Amino acid sequence: MNAVDIRRMKIEDADEIGTISTAITQKQAGVDFKRIIEEQLRQEKNACFVAEIEGKVVGFMISFIQSGGFGMKESAWVVQLGVDPKYMGQGIGDRLAKEVFKYCQDAGIKDIYTSVRWDSTDLLSFFKTLGFDRSNFINLRKKL
Repeated sequence: MNAVDIRRMKIEDADEIGTISTAITQKQAGVDFKRIIEEQLRQEKNACFVAEIEGKVVGFMISFIQSGGFGMKESAWVVQLGVDPKYMGQGIGDRLAKEVFKYCQDAGIKDIYTSVRWDSTDLLSFFKTLGFDRSNFINLRKKL
């Protein structure tokens, strides 16, 4: 396997991230990754990284830092993760997560959260291997 480089996300990565998302879901994401990345990069603290092989983005993790709210201390939230299906199973998601963990630890953040669909057994298993467990939160939704 070629060397995997993990680096901070840049706005120029948006198209490749969109391509990865489409490859995973087998349909157009309908997500404006350029806007999402621009918003994250405007934040002083963000934990967004990409994995590259020979200059090609093959994975990404979009995380943000939340300052308080509902009695919580500052925390990080993993909101999106993707690895090009051609590169899955090679530890790229693990490397991205560990980079986010290191970033958060260096910033003094103790808690990292994410939300996963209950029927996404592959994602649940992945996050479990990273040490994630149930939290004290319940996801709520109001459909408009």
